[in-house]
Amino acid sequence: MIYLDNAATSWPKPPEVIRAMGQVLESAGGNPGRSGHRLSIAAARWVYQTREEIAQFFQVSDPMRVIFTGNATEAINLALKGLLRPGDHVVTTSMEHNALMRPLRALESQGIRLTVVPCFRDGSLDLEEMARAVDGSTRLVAMTHASNVVGTILPVEEACRIAHRAGALFLLDAAQTAGAIPIDLSSLKVDLFAFTGHKELQGPPGIGGLVLGEEVEVSAIEPLVRGGTGSRSEWEWQPDFLPDKFESGTPNLVGIAGLLAGLRWIQERGIISIRSHLQGLRQMLVDGLREISGLEVHGCLDSERSVSIVSFTCSGKRVSEIGMRLDEEYGILARVGLHCAPAAHRTIGSFPEGTVRLAPGILTSRDDLVRTLEAIRKIVGS
Repeated sequence: MIYLDNAATSWPKPPEVIRAMGQVLESAGGNPGRSGHRLSIAAARWVYQTREEIAQFFQVSDPMRVIFTGNATEAINLALKGLLRPGDHVVTTSMEHNALMRPLRALESQGIRLTVVPCFRDGSLDLEEMARAVDGSTRLVAMTHASNVVGTILPVEEACRIAHRAGALFLLDAAQTAGAIPIDLSSLKVDLFAFTGHKELQGPPGIGGLVLGEEVEVSAIEPLVRGGTGSRSEWEWQPDFLPDKFESGTPNLVGIAGLLAGLRWIQERGIISIRSHLQGLRQMLVDGLREISGLEVHGCLDSERSVSIVSFTCSGKRVSEIGMRLDEEYGILARVGLHCAPAAHRTIGSFPEGTVRLAPGILTSRDDLVRTLEAIRKIVGS
């Protein structure tokens, strides 16, 4: 079997991740922060250590500004629903995943003003259009770091500067980039940074986070959920300090332990080395697919400007047929359709059918891609 759906979730997970998840259940199965006994204290150490190493990995000065969530979608919803009020103006792009677009559309129906900046067909952002869309009334610019459909990396630094010049905050959806490319939040100056653990960070499903920039006022954001935090139990009101304000309920300790192990696994290999490996795999796919008659590779063809995602369509072949045959006849697992990003597919011209998406991962080999390209040639030619 060849797994090429790492943009949906990475697989297989490193053995270290699986071992860590079992270890925490065996040795630290208490409820962190809820008791003073040894198992609770051991669990709290896992949580804080992970928070601290996430902060170090992304160059965040205060670990307490790393908020754990279930995934990037929850992190985005916390940021949007906690921050925005009717009348606020928000600017986003036409390459967004529904993790961002759906809560924005819901908030639009409740009174926010939403501007969607059109991107080019290769998924790149028109910065001039972005600059025209952002003005003194803009409360937030929210956008993806890299497209989950075609892999194009958007010019985040420039877009962030545009937002800040207008006095707006900047929210970045890093679901496809955290763990895949170097990210230094100390220089990027993103205000709200949403990440997930189960993709390139190699962790399990059910864990992610939101990083609050130093300029973000904690009092300006309302929590999505209120309840027990293990702190200030004498209060019937939600704590107003970090991270407790946004972390009600028992945390996903097993997921946190898996995320920590995945993060360490990445650091041992080196993010630069990982980036180089994934770039090489993507470029191999792009070059090989372009040699096959009848195929159209969508998005940016330069893997220097992309993460490890390639989307294609074939004249005369439905994407569903290609995906089914790759799986059933060749044991190659890809994802077809709209990838929870209809706006992106409208932008690249593949709506409503979508594309075949190939997403190699850290453990994908060049031999895997040789076999994949040969399988696609046979499917297209039959």
